Amino acid sequence: MVRHNNVVPNQHFRKKWQDKVRTWFNQPARKLRRRNARAEKAKKVFPRPTAGALRPIVHGQTVKYNIKKRAGRGFTLEELKEAGIPSKLAPTIGIAVDHRRKNRSLEGLQENVNRLKAYKANLVVFPRRAGKPKAGDASAEELKAVAQLSGPVLPVTRAAPALEKVAITAEMKAEKAYHTLRTERMNARLVGVRAKRAAEEAAAAKDAA
Repeated sequence: MVRHNNVVPNQHFRKKWQDKVRTWFNQPARKLRRRNARAEKAKKVFPRPTAGALRPIVHGQTVKYNIKKRAGRGFTLEELKEAGIPSKLAPTIGIAVDHRRKNRSLEGLQENVNRLKAYKANLVVFPRRAGKPKAGDASAEELKAVAQLSGPVLPVTRAAPALEKVAITAEMKAEKAYHTLRTERMNARLVGVRAKRAAEEAAAAKDAA
């Protein structure tokens, strides 16, 4: 509280805030610039997909995210070997390779091998020289019908788990879960006491005999 006959405090700070205001008037022009850049990149990489190379499906790190699947950095050498694709050929046909990643489970290995095989089945390889196609290159009819893929290559899909419906029986209704849990906790707590008591009773019966 202000005391005595002084000037009431009413300082005027931040007088030049107008000079520090962030405006966003260039947003529409940036949007157009990004769109033109995407179109230019698509034209430059034609006939390859605009999203880049094919990526594997991997699990996220740590307990919080390891149930979720996402696109990884590249396929392992073991996955490429199982799919029958040489590791030196893979980058030339739009497949990302990561020589450091290791396969920790058979399910993950098989999932990515199937992904590689599906990609290989739909792959159209352009010949290096138009007049001299090599073995494995697409024919002239296939080259005419080909179109550039604009979205992600084989996007990662997350299937929702199916719910199983079960009819509730009279035994389920009669079961007392809380009572069962408390009983089992008590049994676990009294294991040592009951074992000691049984040993003392056995010793007493032996002495009496």
